[in-house]
Amino acid sequence: MPAIDFLRGIRVVDVSQFIPGPQAALHLCDLGAEVVKVEPPGGEPMRTFPPLDPDGVGAPYKLMNRGKTVVELDLKTDAGKRAFADLIAAADVLVESYRPGVLDRLGFDRKTLERLNPGLVHVALTGFGQTGPYRTRAGHDINYMALAGGLAASGTEERPVAAYPPTADHASALQAALAAAAALFRRRESGRGAFIDVSLAETVLAWQAIPMTLAGRAGQEPHRGAQTLNGGAARYHVYGTSDGRFITLGAVERKFWAAFCRAVGREEWVGRYDDTLPQTSLIAEVTALIASRPLAHWERVIDPADCCFHPVVELGDLPDHPQIAERRLVHRVSEEPVLIETLFPAWVDGAPPGPRAELRFGTAAEMLARWRRA
Repeated sequence: MPAIDFLRGIRVVDVSQFIPGPQAALHLCDLGAEVVKVEPPGGEPMRTFPPLDPDGVGAPYKLMNRGKTVVELDLKTDAGKRAFADLIAAADVLVESYRPGVLDRLGFDRKTLERLNPGLVHVALTGFGQTGPYRTRAGHDINYMALAGGLAASGTEERPVAAYPPTADHASALQAALAAAAALFRRRESGRGAFIDVSLAETVLAWQAIPMTLAGRAGQEPHRGAQTLNGGAARYHVYGTSDGRFITLGAVERKFWAAFCRAVGREEWVGRYDDTLPQTSLIAEVTALIASRPLAHWERVIDPADCCFHPVVELGDLPDHPQIAERRLVHRVSEEPVLIETLFPAWVDGAPPGPRAELRFGTAAEMLARWRRA
């Protein structure tokens, strides 16, 4: 039983692949729902994504589907369709990531789904949404970021830089899970299900209100590497140390910038807070200073100043970082091969989330029998 039981008794059918849909279903699972993941015979493509464990199953796949029960169904056969229809009839939520029209061609259009289960919350995750000229266009995270403003003002002056892990994939998973939970709340009063159309590109677009507003005002356009929060300000920047490490400075407020300047012995920089953006000259001076000493030196010098400073923590060091370790959201599933999961990022009633159950494989008949007994 998950440590968080907000969605206890909710049954989810996950017929999605790769990251967005499976991650959305994983969030619902973390909140207490029971998730059955339906895959084609042989499994979804992510099952063979490297690195592969000795059992031949990829580590990314295992992490994305912990806590779920995986069943294989061929939705192109009559038997597979019947089993899937039975699961839909017994479920509360359907999460799917087919391109628009594919589920219809398989015989599960909206009218059929509503007939099978009028209270079903159907979450459809697609790259560009169910309507519009791009509705059937292929894409991946970097394409969605490109379309919806996620790369326009991010990166260096020379070029946009894509984030990792994929931003649109994970953002849309959160959006889908939130919308599903809200729809379930409405269903409790009305008995009505819902069809929720979540576009990966639009989850990024939803963050662009301020950038687009600035872009529409003369002289305020958020050019790459030229604004306060995207590399144009010395007080909000990433700097390299002499030993190849990096530090971050987020001294947006004047008091934090002043505290940083005094900590590093550069009182004369305090008054340059308002230098015209991009602060090329000031950034160069700070860059040269930070590059003159190793990370350990700057931790000793800057940390006590409480000026929104932090080293860039390497991925291998994350589990043992004192703040990360104290919050207990990183769980080492196994040592050999290494498998590390990150748990649902919320403490509830003073307690952290517990580790997820192992990924399980079963049959549709077994899951239906279990659901009917409950």
